[in-house]
Amino acid sequence: MAQHEVDVIVIGMGPGGEDAAERLAEAGLDVAAVEERLVGGECPYWGCVPSKMMIRAADLLAEGRRIPGMSGDSTVAPSWAPVAGRIRSEATDDWDDTVAADRFTGKGGRLLRGHGQITGPGEVTVSGDVLKARRGIIIATGTAPSIPPIPGLAGTPYWTNREAIEAERVPESLVVLGGGAIGAELAQVFSRFGAQVTVVEAMDRLLSLEEPESGELIAKVFGREHIGVRTGAAAASVAHDGAEFTVTLAGGAKLTATALLVATGRRAGLAEVGVGTIGLDEKARSIPVDDHMRVTEGVWALGDVIGKGAFTHMSMYHADIVVADILGQEHHGAEYHAVPRVTFTDPEVGAVGLTEAQAREQQLTVRTGTTQVPASTRGWIHKAGNDGFIKLVEDADRGVLVGATSVGPWGGEVLSVLALAVHAEVPTRRLREMIYAYPTFYRGVEDALRDLG
Repeated sequence: MAQHEVDVIVIGMGPGGEDAAERLAEAGLDVAAVEERLVGGECPYWGCVPSKMMIRAADLLAEGRRIPGMSGDSTVAPSWAPVAGRIRSEATDDWDDTVAADRFTGKGGRLLRGHGQITGPGEVTVSGDVLKARRGIIIATGTAPSIPPIPGLAGTPYWTNREAIEAERVPESLVVLGGGAIGAELAQVFSRFGAQVTVVEAMDRLLSLEEPESGELIAKVFGREHIGVRTGAAAASVAHDGAEFTVTLAGGAKLTATALLVATGRRAGLAEVGVGTIGLDEKARSIPVDDHMRVTEGVWALGDVIGKGAFTHMSMYHADIVVADILGQEHHGAEYHAVPRVTFTDPEVGAVGLTEAQAREQQLTVRTGTTQVPASTRGWIHKAGNDGFIKLVEDADRGVLVGATSVGPWGGEVLSVLALAVHAEVPTRRLREMIYAYPTFYRGVEDALRDLG
């Protein structure tokens, strides 16, 4: 057993951990990073980057099919081969992290491959090697797919997002368990490439964490695209006969498909990190931190494991705070009143801050304003594929937006002005006094403000 003393130990080299480790190494600290899989984490290999490449390809098919009646005739024949090939060559280099690993070690960092576990104060053990931290430990271990204990599911060749991203062919049919962002995005992708898809969601609507109008609109679009949607439906059991899955729902209905995607959330797996040795509850869903991302003396945590949203942009935001805190630099504390998020379905669902229901739960004096994208000039011009709306949630007592949703073509991009307004608490009076370019999708914000009254 070898023992090494370093300044900082980073457990987990996902986007936030990687960023923190590299910047601390650049600052001259002796940094040891521990990664069990690939440097870069879920995002570049099985998450946001390759999934959006799949979505881009699927959206191109949809746009091609919208040509008739707008600009001519079209015949679109989907092919999965270039999609799978692009994911392997451009996004992940066939799941090889050499470039990312060399970038870190090139900055002076030490990379240890294996499972890292905290085994004492300032101590992490990796495959028999013991690391001692002079300044601290950063926990950035992310999350893994949470697989529900559905009778019959274990042992079957079901997909998680990883297998879906690695797929070299499109299944003839697909059942998706989970109607959240991942489930909805991948359901639409595989449907547009020819699979017969059904989404099963235990909650009463798709995208249950967003405004009800968002889930309702996506369900409407899915219906139009012949994607089955079963909401308020829990899977009671799963069977696989070697060729086909059978999913039995709680009410007795049965669904069959050649593939099954489980997209029912993610888990932190804190016991595997050994957080009990620093006094934390290993059965908890997340790690409690202060607004400087400190867990306890000499320990920081960032990203998914703190339970503030499983987003790459969140882990990078946390990394800024952790690095500044370790280096003794002035920095802001973490704020979560304006967290932006985008579900990259077609139409895109962008949202920031509180939903209307969350604002009312906080006993705010709520006013809302809504406008429909098809009713706008840009929506009328766009015509095919112009589904969407903009909804604003205002704290009427303070006269500022506390939440907003932008659904539509490039809804995530339209969200930018709304995210700024919520983050900076720009008075709605000032937003009304802005000049909005015509004819744009974001000009709908002006109409929604008018609807606030």
